[in-house]
Amino acid sequence: MTTISGKTNLIAHLGFPTESFKAPMIYNPWFEARGIDAVVVPMGVKPENYEAFLPLVFRMSNIRGALVTMPHKVTTMALMDELTPAAKIAGACNAVRKEADGRLTGDQFDGAGFVRGVQRKGCKLEGARVLVSGSGGVGSAIAASLAAAGVAELSLFDSRAESADALAGRLKAHYAQLKVDTGSNDPAGYDLVVNATPLGMNKDDPLPFDIDRIAPSTFVGEVVMKSEFTPLLKAARDKGCSVQVGTDMLFEMIPAYLEFFGYGTATPDELRAVAQIAY
Repeated sequence: MTTISGKTNLIAHLGFPTESFKAPMIYNPWFEARGIDAVVVPMGVKPENYEAFLPLVFRMSNIRGALVTMPHKVTTMALMDELTPAAKIAGACNAVRKEADGRLTGDQFDGAGFVRGVQRKGCKLEGARVLVSGSGGVGSAIAASLAAAGVAELSLFDSRAESADALAGRLKAHYAQLKVDTGSNDPAGYDLVVNATPLGMNKDDPLPFDIDRIAPSTFVGEVVMKSEFTPLLKAARDKGCSVQVGTDMLFEMIPAYLEFFGYGTATPDELRAVAQIAY
C-alpha cells in the first residue's frame, strides 16, 4: 500500500456514484510499483454540486489533475481554461491537468482507448460500417476517434434524438467525407457495434441491441465496467462474435493519461500485471 505523505500528488477521480470505479485499482498499484509519489482518489460529486466543486478542488496546492467520469464529462467542458481538439470534437472531457500557472487544461481519452483496444484485437476500422448507441460523453468520444481512424460510415443512436443529431453535426464539421446517419439502433449489417450507454449497469436492464440482429462476424464493444462480461457481451460471445470488455478501454487509455499528467507511460500488459481490479 502506497504511503500518502505531504509530498504526494493527488489525482481526483470525479464522478457519481463511485462504487463501480476501477481506475484507482490500476493507477495506484502502478504508481507504487514505479515509485511514483502520486495517488488517485475517488471523489463522489453529485451533478448539482459539480460546477461549484471542480474549481474549488483545484485550489489545493497538491493536486495534479483529475480523471472525470459519468455524469460529469460534458459539464467539465465549460469549466476549463483550455481544451484539446479531441475534447472539442467529442464534446466531452475526461481528463483535467492543472498547469504551473493554475490554468486547467481538458483532454479526452475515452475514444482513443476504445479504438486502440479494438484495433489490437484485429478489428479493421478503415472503411468499416459502425453503429454507436449512446451519444453522451463516452459515445461522442468513441465516435470522434472512430472517424479519425478512417471508418466509412457511422450510425448514431441515442434515446434523446437531439444528442445524436448534435454529435452528427460535430462529426460532419470535422470529417466532411464521413457518412453519418442517426435514428436507428438496429445492429444488422455493421462491422462493429458499440454500447456507449449505461445499459448493463443494472441486472434488470434491457439489452442495448436486438441480439438476434447481430451477425457472428460483427465485433461488439462495451463501455460498461460493472461486470467484466455484461449481458450484451455474453450474448454476443455466445453467437461467436469477437468482443471488447469495458475495462479494455480503460487499460488502453491509461498510457495516454500517464503521459498527459507527466508520469511517463506504460503498456496495457504492464498495467494489467499489477492491477488489482475486482468485480
